[in-house]
Amino acid sequence: MRTRTYAVVIGAVLLAACATIPNGPSVAVMPPPGKPFDLFVADDQLCRNYATQSIGGTSASQAAAASAVTSAVIGTALGAAVGAAAGGHNSVGTGAAVGAVAGTAVGIGEGDYAGRSVQRRYDIAYEQCMYARGNLLPGQSAASYRSAPLPPPPQ
Repeated sequence: MRTRTYAVVIGAVLLAACATIPNGPSVAVMPPPGKPFDLFVADDQLCRNYATQSIGGTSASQAAAASAVTSAVIGTALGAAVGAAAGGHNSVGTGAAVGAVAGTAVGIGEGDYAGRSVQRRYDIAYEQCMYARGNLLPGQSAASYRSAPLPPPPQ
């Protein structure tokens, strides 16, 4: 019974550790008409780096994975405690298995939420940067692109 419990716990932790954050934007930004593609690619790389820094680097994806693992471990511990209290010593393994499954489900949900939140913040920073560099955002037409530079501020 103990081997089964350990197998479930290890599986839950491994599954929860798979919660990662994509390493790029989930939005399609386009170059404006007349902008050389190599300049657009340079903008893209610059803005990807900016967006990564704005969300706290790779530590954000590690935090999402840690959230999932923590929830799975707590679920296992609580399940074992409830199983022991409800059915005596013989139910500890069953309680731990049920707790691991429930904890994994909650952990994956929390990891997914954290991942979506980080991805959204990444996308916002990426779009702001690309827009500031004169590129077209989703839903923006080429006609609304301003090809002339803005006038200098009054002094």
